[in-house]
Amino acid sequence: MLKPVVIGIAGGSGSGKTTVQKRILEAFGIEAIALVQHDSYYRDLSHLPFEERVRFNFDHPNAFETELCVRQLDALVAGHAVETPEYDYSHHVRSERTHRVEPRPVILLEGILVLSEPDFRERMDIKIYVDTPDDVRLIRRIRRDLLERERSIESILSQYERTVRPMHLEFVEPSKRFADIIIPGGGMNEVAMEMVLAHVGTIINPLQTGGP
Repeated sequence: MLKPVVIGIAGGSGSGKTTVQKRILEAFGIEAIALVQHDSYYRDLSHLPFEERVRFNFDHPNAFETELCVRQLDALVAGHAVETPEYDYSHHVRSERTHRVEPRPVILLEGILVLSEPDFRERMDIKIYVDTPDDVRLIRRIRRDLLERERSIESILSQYERTVRPMHLEFVEPSKRFADIIIPGGGMNEVAMEMVLAHVGTIINPLQTGGP
């Protein structure tokens, strides 16, 4: 069996990583790609009062159980299915549910900090950074958190000022230097996406056909 290709997709919150991920999935099909999202591996905070969970720094590397993600990534590369965690963003706890991910020829690892973690980088064959202006990212984050995570404007902006922006400057933005490919403006940058899809296709297509 050929070793799966691991593609990392990083970038700030609201940068458009999910759009890039969807474009790759649409181009090559879900039967070819296993999706692993670093956000699913937030540490369980159920032992803390809700007020403390709200103030927790979710943008620091220590907020993630990265060691579990690495183990499960290695299992997928070795050809084994895994049960990835699910996270409840409204209550800031890990859900009792899990999500089964089957091994595939290509593994997409997506998250704001995946390029800042050496254990992830050494396992990646392609490293992508989605580079989007701060104001655009903030607008997208507000819309997402209002609609999908039942947050208030006040809590969204407070978290952005307190942890999201400082951690972006300390950890996320510097990780751009590790990228093989930088996509300015996110997945709606058609020229950049065409180049990414063409490059990924040269790797995926031989794996799907069993060629060299």
